[in-house]
Amino acid sequence: MRLLIDDLRDFLDPAPAHVARTSLAGLELLRRHRHERIDELWLDHDLGGDDTIWPVVEELERAAFEGAPFDVGTVYVHSANPPGAARILRALRRWNYRAVAATQSAAVGYRGV
Repeated sequence: MRLLIDDLRDFLDPAPAHVARTSLAGLELLRRHRHERIDELWLDHDLGGDDTIWPVVEELERAAFEGAPFDVGTVYVHSANPPGAARILRALRRWNYRAVAATQSAAVGYRGV
């Protein structure tokens, strides 16, 4: 299962995925799949206006702190905000999530660009 939380980008391949465009929708998506294996979780830092990915990151951290981390294969951080991306990576790695920088990944992009 692939989850993408990004306000503008989409996966560029046709494989099935669940997409959320805001942090609130991202939290709902994550919670809906709480007891399932999430193979790939793709996170963007800035989600439009004042919205950021931080509520989602905090949910992942809280679950790990409570001894029940989400079952996520890899968290891909593909933000164009370098300090924000670095902060996400540090936070998730601290809780032993496999988090990698994927800013230049061809897997996600703007449709029609």
